[in-house]
Amino acid sequence: MNDGYAVRAEGLEKRYGDKRALDGFDLAVRAGTVHGLLGPNGAGKTTAVRILSTLIRLDGGRAAVAGLDVARQPREVRARIGLTGQYAAVDEVLTGRQNLEMFGRLFHLGGRRARARAGELLEQFDLTDAADKGVGDYSGGMRRRLDLAASMILAPAVLFLDEPTTGLDPRSRGEVWESVRALVADGTTVLLTTQYLEEADRLASRITVIDQGRAIADDTPEGLKNRVGGDRIEVVVAERAEIPRVMKVVARVADGEPEAEDEALRVHASVTDRVSALTEVARTLQDEGVRVEDIGLRRPSLDDVFLRLTGHRAEQTDGTRTGTARTGGKGHRAAETAETVEDKGKGTRA
Repeated sequence: MNDGYAVRAEGLEKRYGDKRALDGFDLAVRAGTVHGLLGPNGAGKTTAVRILSTLIRLDGGRAAVAGLDVARQPREVRARIGLTGQYAAVDEVLTGRQNLEMFGRLFHLGGRRARARAGELLEQFDLTDAADKGVGDYSGGMRRRLDLAASMILAPAVLFLDEPTTGLDPRSRGEVWESVRALVADGTTVLLTTQYLEEADRLASRITVIDQGRAIADDTPEGLKNRVGGDRIEVVVAERAEIPRVMKVVARVADGEPEAEDEALRVHASVTDRVSALTEVARTLQDEGVRVEDIGLRRPSLDDVFLRLTGHRAEQTDGTRTGTARTGGKGHRAAETAETVEDKGKGTRA
């Protein structure tokens, strides 16, 4: 069940009473890549991650992580993985160095090795200058980088990141992205669940979309976008009365019928020859004296893909906590910050 894949799942099922959190879920993650797992709230993302990281048992199907069966070899799986949840599971009273040394001791590295490993990780995650400062004084991005470093104490083969940049500002999010890229460059495989579609687009080489407990699409980011269509021309007019005239002009270069959004005063359509289409529409509208507020070309986004596949746009996470966990080696710590549908079999968040 390995075949060059770091994570494989076939027909995963998980039930809570009459609710199916996973209903025949399939997943294949190639080693040494970032694989995105996207889906609306309640789709089964966190349930899948918890099964793959051995935190909960599957009810059907089979799964392997790092070539090990998660149902029959959970202890061995835990020795090969790291798991980071939505919120940093670090002690704000301790310094960054003390946090990493503490996790090293919990993972039975011994005092000397724990200190050495803490130093290595502080340098790897660009935290050396802040190593002896209290974590309470760290920025959000620094906390998340420290949390990622703690997940790497034993250099896991597979790292599960469950919405790792929730609540971070754009700069801090970028810092975390750079850290994730560095991990993959060093050979770690990352399974990333996120509701920030830009994050999946920037990091993942392949994306699986999950809805109602099943995988409904699996492709590269570009492949998913191509399902929606190619380039689109968009024209925003100054007055609603101009929309019919713009529709006629855009129709001359469009692959299909143009669409109009009256409230946004926008007309858009798919085009093949993007540059010539834009040039012709702009010139014609100028010649006809149509007042245009904006005109341009754009590629489909993952949000467009999400809308097409699930019937609605992606919800950004609202800061609701879903718990964090750290696994690896002989040590195993789980710090639950909130109970979810997976724990109690009720509610809607997965």
